Amino acid sequence: MLANVRRLLNSTIGKVVALAFLVVIALAFAAGDISGLRSGGASSDVVAKVGGTAVHDAELTKQVQQQLEATRQRNPNVDIAQLVAAGGVENVLQQLVTSIALEQYAQKAGMAVNSKLVDGQIASIPAFQGFTGKFDQATFERAIAQRGMTPAGLREAIGRDMLSNWLISPTIGASQLPEQIAVPYASLLLEKRAGQIALIPTAAVPQGNPPTDAELTAFYTRNRARYTVPERRVIRYALVSANSVAASAAPTDAEIAQAYRAAGSRFAASQRRTVRQVVLADQNAANQLAARVKGGTAIDAAARAAGLEASNFSDQNKAGLVAQTNQAIADAAFAAGEGAVIGPVRSPLGWHVLRVEKVTQIPGKTLEQARPELVAELSRSKAASALNAAQERIDGAINDGATFAEVVSEAKLAAQSTAAVTKAGTSPDQPNTPADPALARVVEAGFAAEQGDAPQIVQTEEDGSFAVVGVDRVMPAAPRPLAQVREDVQKAFLAERGQQAARKAAAAILAKVNGGTPLAQAVSASGLKVPAPTPLAATRAQLAAQQGQVPPPVELMFAMAPKKARLIAAPNNGGWFVVYLDSITPGDASGDKRAVSSARAGLSQIVGQEYAEQFAEAVRRSVGVTKNDAAVARVRTTLAPQGSAAAN
Repeated sequence: MLANVRRLLNSTIGKVVALAFLVVIALAFAAGDISGLRSGGASSDVVAKVGGTAVHDAELTKQVQQQLEATRQRNPNVDIAQLVAAGGVENVLQQLVTSIALEQYAQKAGMAVNSKLVDGQIASIPAFQGFTGKFDQATFERAIAQRGMTPAGLREAIGRDMLSNWLISPTIGASQLPEQIAVPYASLLLEKRAGQIALIPTAAVPQGNPPTDAELTAFYTRNRARYTVPERRVIRYALVSANSVAASAAPTDAEIAQAYRAAGSRFAASQRRTVRQVVLADQNAANQLAARVKGGTAIDAAARAAGLEASNFSDQNKAGLVAQTNQAIADAAFAAGEGAVIGPVRSPLGWHVLRVEKVTQIPGKTLEQARPELVAELSRSKAASALNAAQERIDGAINDGATFAEVVSEAKLAAQSTAAVTKAGTSPDQPNTPADPALARVVEAGFAAEQGDAPQIVQTEEDGSFAVVGVDRVMPAAPRPLAQVREDVQKAFLAERGQQAARKAAAAILAKVNGGTPLAQAVSASGLKVPAPTPLAATRAQLAAQQGQVPPPVELMFAMAPKKARLIAAPNNGGWFVVYLDSITPGDASGDKRAVSSARAGLSQIVGQEYAEQFAEAVRRSVGVTKNDAAVARVRTTLAPQGSAAAN
């Protein structure tokens, strides 16, 4: 998790400056936590000074919280402790410092932001636009007031980001790289290494005597976390579903008849029509086109002859046609018969010529024919009302202090209990049984409450079904007794002992190889029944093509000096690899135009970002930046008391 958070925080743009400031501001308003402003000395601690400008702890704290919201949009599981442990405070402070330094540098160079340009950018932010899609002053004032901002403060933030953007954009956009620089990188990819790999498997090393009770106890004590069961809870619940109120939700004949009468024309006979239309700007042209269509020319052909294209309204009722055209056109289309040519009819768009292509008669439905449809609708409606009434009664009882047992008894519900489940909804005693998705919200509510709390009502289905939930028992996280896991502990003990023995044997082979003995000879002299060393040869380009799926021994071979051997553990306590690098053949791409071109293309994607980082660092040094490490540490501790130390 921390690695993912660090990747989110340590992007190049994040370390330099947020270039797409409008997007950032819009997202920040959506998240409800924007703060691009310097606090003006409202806090007690100065965490950094940039030139003559102080950055206070309150501003840094708010910016870190804003960064958390932005990070959660990509990874909702990130919390403040993880962000702080991943260096979030330091990264956000660096962004603040860089933004202010760039602003000061730009001002010294005589750069300024026109107020009209800032206003134009504000007007383009969706959060400030009304229903018309245009900037709305009332919406703007309401949005910034809700977030404790002022118009002047927002303009300052946007102006600062615009200056930063003007300075950084030309630099980060630089993607050209001289061929002389690309050649060494291309040559590095052509570098070839050859060596050998020998596996000393755990299974090849004698297991030794069975472990004693004292050894198992010591191993178990040392690895208690491995055998610890997370907190479990037994959760009591009672379901109230649409099925449970089905009997009371069944509509009567009188209700069905009333619904049929209330439906009005819904079940009456009706028509649907397919109409093709051509819209012309000139009435004379429309009259000529209508005449050609009435004379037998297909409306599509007549439209094409006029340089236009006919549009189609397929299988529409009258209301649907009104929605897509207007009332007058729909009235005319539904007053004509199949095959009729209508128009020209005037509208704000021009003159409409229409042809009724098809008329479909929809027969009406009698009460008996409409009964199934009405019964389904009334049943759903009555069930929803019954569920809502039941929920209100139960909620009232809970507010009056009723216990889970009293609520269930009074409402005549069937109480049930989960097994002792973890927060994930699974039972450690039944590891092969997955969590019941139907109880996901019940379990979530059970872990959100404490034992002795009032019952809760949680919705379980979109149709209004709900559950009454209470906590029955809480079993704190604790290791299983050794007697219950003795077999697993013994297996783990033997695996660890075997891994240690395998490492000892591999280390002996390593010492001989580094002393000059060939790897195959050293393996043979060990007396272990292990596979012979495997020769290996590869280039860096081949490793790059694996996209991170390179076996660890091969990766190690490309980080070694030649004529040397090193150890690396095999996965899953499977033993140890002895890796020997025999030779390195340097690559030479000076005559390989394809390789150089490929290297230049790859480097061009990052060279602009590197230039931008170096430029920002030069600006920070030019302006002068000092940081108060003690104040920064206090911010970390305030934000995440349990995790701040991890950031150091």
